Amino acid sequence: MRILHIAPTNIAGVPIAFVRAERALGHESRLVTLVRDRREYEEDICLNLPFIDFWGTRLAKRFLSNPDKLHVTNQRAMASQHPCEWQPNNGFEKALIRFRESLWAAKIRNLFDEIDFWNFDVYQLDGGLEFFRDGRTVKELHARGKKMVCCYTGSDLRTRGILPEIDRLSSVNVTLEFDHLQLVPGIHHVLFPFEVERFQPREREPDGTRIRIAHAPTNRAAKGSEIIIPTVRRLEYELPVELVLIENVSHERSLELKRTSHIFIDQIGELGYGLNSLEALAMGVPTCSSLPDQFGKRYPGHPFVAVDAKTLKQELVQLIQHPALRRAISAHAREWVQRNHDSRVTVRKIHALIDLS
Repeated sequence: MRILHIAPTNIAGVPIAFVRAERALGHESRLVTLVRDRREYEEDICLNLPFIDFWGTRLAKRFLSNPDKLHVTNQRAMASQHPCEWQPNNGFEKALIRFRESLWAAKIRNLFDEIDFWNFDVYQLDGGLEFFRDGRTVKELHARGKKMVCCYTGSDLRTRGILPEIDRLSSVNVTLEFDHLQLVPGIHHVLFPFEVERFQPREREPDGTRIRIAHAPTNRAAKGSEIIIPTVRRLEYELPVELVLIENVSHERSLELKRTSHIFIDQIGELGYGLNSLEALAMGVPTCSSLPDQFGKRYPGHPFVAVDAKTLKQELVQLIQHPALRRAISAHAREWVQRNHDSRVTVRKIHALIDLS
């Protein structure tokens, strides 16, 4: 099959992981991103469209957009409180979006010609967006009888919500985030696509090594960093540990720092773990994270050290003081990620949902 992924950015490397998995399964798969991700993930076709990741656009959003759609937290949204559908907040925002898209139109038309856009078999919107907010491309694809997948990856659904014109025409909606099951009726959960073979296990540290505890927040409010960072800072006065804060660096540099760590903390809150955790586990780094309710029942035998604001310190002390415990977790972690998060497994599950297996 010919499969085309469309994404605002190659967020956390997830869309390109789908593409590589589909290629490994024998499909022709491509990825079009609207703008390059700041963390320098691999690209396939990047349009580099203007006025997306731009200081003027971010400033305009502060004044024109619904503030609820800009506020990221580490708490699970309730469906009754959540803005499940995106609409322009006012006439000014609507006009600016139309103006921005008018500037994009020629470049998008050129793309359609260059890649034979209308002759793919499946179109996957990683993030639930296409090129235009009115869904004109999706409407044309639907009229041509194409199969479409909306795949949500995080804050796209929690803060922005679905786009009604796109949602009603998609063949299936899937999410990589467990808490999204409470936000959209009928959405299907699949685990993050991940390529364990791209990560080498870290070497075992010598006895007596100063323990490096890493934390990598893209957004501190979404990760509960206001709890994590002070907790580790206090432990620095009590035990031979140091905090490794991985922030505002390239993805390559982030991986280097994780590989030199002995413990990784993903997040404190209600949203569960992300790709940061999987990278750490694939390297054999014991990983602490809060987990959503019911996650353990649905996915038993996971290697995470489950923590919350009350238990974080005591769980860290256990890991710091017991090297054998860290080694036991490391031995199990990589195998669990391989078995449950292999990107080809995730792709097959999505394809089965739209009868492409």
